[in-house]
Amino acid sequence: MAEQALIEVRNLYKVFGKKARQVMSSVHKGTGKDELLAETGHTLGLRDINLSVKRGEIFVVMGLSGSGKSTLIRHFNRLIEPTEGQILVDGTDVTKLNKKELEQFRRHKMSMVFQRFGLLPHKTVLDNVAYGLSVQGMDKSERNRKATEWLETVGLKGYESQYPSQLSGGQQQRVGLARALCTDAEILLMDEAFSALDPLIRSEMQDQLIELQAKLHKTIIFITHDLDEALRLGDRIVILKDGELVQMGRPEEILLQPATDYVEAFVKDVNRARALTVETVMQPPLNRISASTIGGALEQMRKLPENYGYYFSDKGYQGIVLQEALEEAAKTNADGSLKDDMVEELDAISPDAILESIIPDTMETEYPLPVVDSDGELQGELCRSDLIEVLSDANTQAA
Repeated sequence: MAEQALIEVRNLYKVFGKKARQVMSSVHKGTGKDELLAETGHTLGLRDINLSVKRGEIFVVMGLSGSGKSTLIRHFNRLIEPTEGQILVDGTDVTKLNKKELEQFRRHKMSMVFQRFGLLPHKTVLDNVAYGLSVQGMDKSERNRKATEWLETVGLKGYESQYPSQLSGGQQQRVGLARALCTDAEILLMDEAFSALDPLIRSEMQDQLIELQAKLHKTIIFITHDLDEALRLGDRIVILKDGELVQMGRPEEILLQPATDYVEAFVKDVNRARALTVETVMQPPLNRISASTIGGALEQMRKLPENYGYYFSDKGYQGIVLQEALEEAAKTNADGSLKDDMVEELDAISPDAILESIIPDTMETEYPLPVVDSDGELQGELCRSDLIEVLSDANTQAA
């Protein structure tokens, strides 16, 4: 919804070169990146980017080297000036801020986490984390208190007096993250923040970011060239190619509905079983039984498209009931209560579960698995054929 947008990028262009504005007529006519460079000596960084970032989401910008992703993120806090276009943050056009306003904007609204940590080597860990608050003018005792809290939050309690050179790469990146969070900025810009880390440490940092985001609900713009990382972290993903936006959508849309051959090639080797959740594959919840009597349950069953139903009592989901069993019981006791011995055990699964984790359960039963959320509500059902289809389609594409 439009009212949820915290950041809006409108018709954004960036051309690198001494006479950028003079070559914009060629860019608007559709001159390609290579052709523009050959004809004018200017480099096309971004072409007509339009997107919006919702408040509180992790918005991932991805693409290969040279796609324009780092150029784009540096426009948000005007580390790079646009050639044309608007960047609106909370309704304010950042491109129109004067030097003093831009300084305040960077100090209070937006923090950045860099790929190579960006720590000050001559300052302690505590002073590095408190640096942004020092720039804001906060007194030393208060900024040290806040910095200490954030160090504890990112798992570095006890490291306050250490120097960056004494820390591992993963620890240094945690310091960088704590520093960005310490200013209490609403927006975090993370430019390839985890790409310099070893795979195991990188995975741990992804886990920590997901955990922190569940508590903090920041708006995070995350740059990566790694699709697995994008799929794991992103609420939405935008893919850039040669400075142009080629697709934007939820992770499952990018994976299951690639908009171009380029995107399709990008996603073909992804392990869908690890990247997709139950929610992305499940079917609508049609087969719910809630009547307390045998006759009432049978009446509900006969209106369903299948000969089974997921039984919910006032205690929540109980298991699966079969039409055949209800019809047999109704012959002698239609008004009787639906007893436990008429309900067969069938484990429910969470809509947030990764497909890989539920494959064994799906294969062990002839019935689709009920998908029940944390509130105990039936959200859908997942059948074996749907699971096989989405996974086998991935294998077909890869072949």
